[in-house]
Amino acid sequence: MKIVKRFLAIVSLLLIVFAAGCSTSKSSTTKNSSSATSTAKARSLDAIKKSGIIKIGVFSDKKPFGYVDDKGKYQGYDVYFANRLAKDLGVKVKYVSVDPASRVEYLTSAKVDIILANFTVTDERAKQVDFALPYMKVALGVVSPSNQLISDVDALEGKTLIVGKGTTAETYFEKHYPKVNLLKFDQYSEAYQALLDGRGDALSTDNTEVLAWALENKGYEVGITSLGDTDTIAPAVQKGNTELLDWINDEIKSLGDENFFHEDYDKTLAPVYGDAAKADDLVVESGEVD
Repeated sequence: MKIVKRFLAIVSLLLIVFAAGCSTSKSSTTKNSSSATSTAKARSLDAIKKSGIIKIGVFSDKKPFGYVDDKGKYQGYDVYFANRLAKDLGVKVKYVSVDPASRVEYLTSAKVDIILANFTVTDERAKQVDFALPYMKVALGVVSPSNQLISDVDALEGKTLIVGKGTTAETYFEKHYPKVNLLKFDQYSEAYQALLDGRGDALSTDNTEVLAWALENKGYEVGITSLGDTDTIAPAVQKGNTELLDWINDEIKSLGDENFFHEDYDKTLAPVYGDAAKADDLVVESGEVD
């Protein structure tokens, strides 16, 4: 009888320990989950000025908009603009490399203050971040080998199209052309390498970029120069960071008075595009789209 009582006591104790452990685990899991989904608070304009550094997310592999040159320096159309923002704010800029799918997360987690990474404005993204005034116009384009040129979007049906994860190209083709097989990559450099390796029949991203890439890679052409609606590209900040957003908007309007973005085009894009594109077809001054 004593043995039975002792056995029951041990079982009861084990059940209590087990229940407590489960409760702690559940509480910990809930806490971690809540922490993972919470939004880190963005820095105020004063905090940025006091730190002396503004953190700007840009691409490191999307030439000629954001890329790292052979000397390890960030260059490109977006970077030229970012340098001016930092100068006028009176701080130094710290560049943070992002990929297309991580742009929103880098803002919500406050890893950067601003995203200047060829960020196309969409309704879905505007629910997650705040966009400033636009500084560029863009549509989708499709580049493919010259000897197997894709010049009609319907010709992509049943073929493999390379796109970047989290891009407008991915969204557009999933919605409008579900019979096109999409091969997705995180990095633009990986996507273009896949095209060079013949792992896809074509690649789609902003027409401004595929045009630049085709000019530098013989044997490839942009068979579809404009697809979908004409969209705009704009800086983005964390949702609700009105102070920084207002400052950027005022800056864009002010820069328009000196035709800054045409200057930016001449310095960074014209050497790549040559006569293949015109500044007025791409550039937006003072945030006003023609």
